[in-house]
Amino acid sequence: MSDSERITLAITGASGAQYGLRLLQCLLAVDKQVFVMISRAAQVVINTETDLKLPGTPSEQEAFLSKEYSAEEGQLKVFGREQWMAPVASGSGAPSKMVVCPCSTGTLSAVATGASNNLIERAADVALKERRQLILVPREAPYSEIHLEHMLKLTRMGTVVIPASPGFYNRPATVEDMIDFVVARILNQLDIDQSLLPRWGDDLI
Repeated sequence: MSDSERITLAITGASGAQYGLRLLQCLLAVDKQVFVMISRAAQVVINTETDLKLPGTPSEQEAFLSKEYSAEEGQLKVFGREQWMAPVASGSGAPSKMVVCPCSTGTLSAVATGASNNLIERAADVALKERRQLILVPREAPYSEIHLEHMLKLTRMGTVVIPASPGFYNRPATVEDMIDFVVARILNQLDIDQSLLPRWGDDLI
């Protein structure tokens, strides 16, 4: 599979696990191979905010999510927090695009300072050092000056920050519509065709 067909997705412990899971579902549906990392806090959030009961080990998570989202064999790979031989840990093996969705403010801080204390942070560090596409989707309210400084610093490095802030001009009727609004914005940034949300002005073309 070519590099353009691979995407790294990290799900961390901010509220809004639904955004990351829906993004995973959409990426698999368009035949992308997805390298997934789920933080320990994200496991707690997923089990709290959704009806999914995510198992504890990466191999179990891979089997569970592959079945849940009907992934083809080998299409979804889940890596553990200290699995340093994973492709995402090196510039020679990592995909050219990475999304952290949702992105906790702790992860935001670690990425901004190059901490690399676990595989998620290292993968983001690789994306930055290799000048590859990195998208962070923070979900916090309100933002402190520290959070804003980290976002500004990363934006100046080329990172795209997409706050998990649904719009309402499309008149969402369900929570799922609000989730899809944010996921559609992420897919647009990844240059992946999506039908979740019409692009602005499409009705005039």
